[in-house]
Amino acid sequence: MVLKRAEWPHPDEYAIAVATKVAPYGAYVKLPEFGEKEGFIHISEISSTWVRNIRNHVHENKRVVVKVLQVDTHKRHIDCSLRRVSSEARRAKNNDWKRAQKAEKLLELVAKENDVSLENIYEQIGWPLEDVFGEIYKGLEKASDLGVDAFEEVKATKKLRKQVADLAKARIEIPQVEIDGEMTILVPGPKGVDTIKKALSAGLESGKKEKSSVEIYALGSPRYKLCIVSPDYSEAEDVLSEILGKVTKVIESNNGTIVFQRK
Repeated sequence: MVLKRAEWPHPDEYAIAVATKVAPYGAYVKLPEFGEKEGFIHISEISSTWVRNIRNHVHENKRVVVKVLQVDTHKRHIDCSLRRVSSEARRAKNNDWKRAQKAEKLLELVAKENDVSLENIYEQIGWPLEDVFGEIYKGLEKASDLGVDAFEEVKATKKLRKQVADLAKARIEIPQVEIDGEMTILVPGPKGVDTIKKALSAGLESGKKEKSSVEIYALGSPRYKLCIVSPDYSEAEDVLSEILGKVTKVIESNNGTIVFQRK
């Protein structure tokens, strides 16, 4: 189902839609995030190219991402567009949808354990989580990592916060990303080996982060493997930049060279 807090979508918002009827002039859709409210995609909003057969683009029961154009709450009518959704927007919305589904499954368990409705659980802790973290699933990820302490600012009962945090810790796995590559390092002179050891040690030290792990090991001189594991790409890239900066500084100050190649 996946509930949205708002009763109606806003213009320019991206939404999940499921086609219910396809006609020569357009497609009727339901918006499951908004209580199955009906929307309509005019044939002119199906594709940026000429539409020979509308069913080549959308058919009954197909789930698509649409952009909301206009909302008339009095007529209970929503105009949508398929052609104005970029591939990036489609990918982002589908990812948000999957995360919201995972969050709702966990909230369903909480509702069942407390013998209340899902809507009630959304009100008691779902929306408060959204208030603090901007997204319910993001809050659940934080609790999976930090436990109930992550919910300190969430306006819900202590019992419910602990219950949700415990379930998150047991059922949600924190995603990990990995960046690895190969450093080719050359330092002339009799102290070259010591300089390389010093540079790699400095790199490892700079890469020490609470959520990331770093490994550097020899593949056979002058090649060295660098592997970084982090909870997200942003932190992984930051760690990579710091390590390469430290290693490069030591190597180049001793007239050496370093080349890094991602794998």
